[in-house]
Amino acid sequence: MSEIENTKVEVVFEQYPKHIQSKLLFLRQLIMDTAKEIEDLDHMDETLKWGEPSYITKKGSTIRIGWKQSSPDQYAMYFNCNTKLVDTFKEVYKDLFHYEGNRAIVFAVNDEIPINELKQCIVLALTYHTRKHLPLLGI
Repeated sequence: MSEIENTKVEVVFEQYPKHIQSKLLFLRQLIMDTAKEIEDLDHMDETLKWGEPSYITKKGSTIRIGWKQSSPDQYAMYFNCNTKLVDTFKEVYKDLFHYEGNRAIVFAVNDEIPINELKQCIVLALTYHTRKHLPLLGI
């Protein structure tokens, strides 16, 4: 697990219920690992947006991860709703994921996450500005 350098982000992770914390830390690590695999991706910032851990690159659109007390058995990966990202995921992956409108992929606590497909979604978000002009974002 890569270390959380931003102490404000670390505090947010620590405030999540333990069973959710491990799920969100897994998503965080998947984002970090995927970013390292992207050619020509120089840097990714880990920060807070809307009080949730967020990941942004110069070439990409922000990815946030979070949990809401109003849906205690779910957690999510959020994308900018002004992009074509979630619409593209729906077109390509159909019912593989559960979606919240055009802004999130939602996971139930007991879901088995399709890692390779989610990594592809992460790549598309972190490189969004280089492919937003392409149909289905170049998948």
